[in-house]
Amino acid sequence: MSASGRVAIVTGAGTGIGKSAALALLKEGYRVALAGRRREPLEQTAAASGAGERALVVPTDVADPAAVRALFARAKEAFGRLDVLFNNAGMGAPAVPLEDLTYEKWKQVVDVNLTGLFLCTQEAFRVMKSQDPRGGRIINNGSISAHAPRPNSAPYTATKHAVTGLTKSTALDGRKYDIACSQIDIGNARTELAARMAKGVLQADGTTAVEPLMDVEHVGRTVAYLASLPLDVNVLFTTIMATKMPFVGRG
Repeated sequence: MSASGRVAIVTGAGTGIGKSAALALLKEGYRVALAGRRREPLEQTAAASGAGERALVVPTDVADPAAVRALFARAKEAFGRLDVLFNNAGMGAPAVPLEDLTYEKWKQVVDVNLTGLFLCTQEAFRVMKSQDPRGGRIINNGSISAHAPRPNSAPYTATKHAVTGLTKSTALDGRKYDIACSQIDIGNARTELAARMAKGVLQADGTTAVEPLMDVEHVGRTVAYLASLPLDVNVLFTTIMATKMPFVGRG
């Protein structure tokens, strides 16, 4: 499917996986609204793309309903429609024992990783079901943590498991509007957030081990592939990971 004239919104587009996905979509010819809490990284993504006016910077806190509404209104005003939403914005919590985690930190992770994803999905539905041609694709960033936790990761793991449920509900409820929904579960992409893996990270047996990483560019290309599919085809779940990371088997 040609990307010419197609429109995407990418949340968390200033760094890491979101930046990689935004650059991949812009390279394919999409017009992309770049959302994130900080303007400067978004502008750096836009500049790196060389896409000019096809890259729209919209600072957004996805946990704020009014900010999410403004993001989608701005994208529609600028580009006229919405074909793809990559729900990527997310955050973790300090790796502390579950009983020491504060309520405030728990709520912050839930607000961004789950409620923010829901708010963006809801706005995408409102745009996609009413446009002509109707429909679109929503891609959710799950994580390997949507399958199995790391030690001391209750907030992040709980929200990523919840994303799986929201992906399934979105895929089901979107059928009548020609809205497809996919989830990409990512393991050990080389980003600022995952850089600690190369220095050694706590394992389930209490040891610390260095874990393999993969180039984040592969994640961006996979998101662009999912976005390229016609709406009568869906990859409901896909996992992309560093081949030798400790996930399958017993470590």
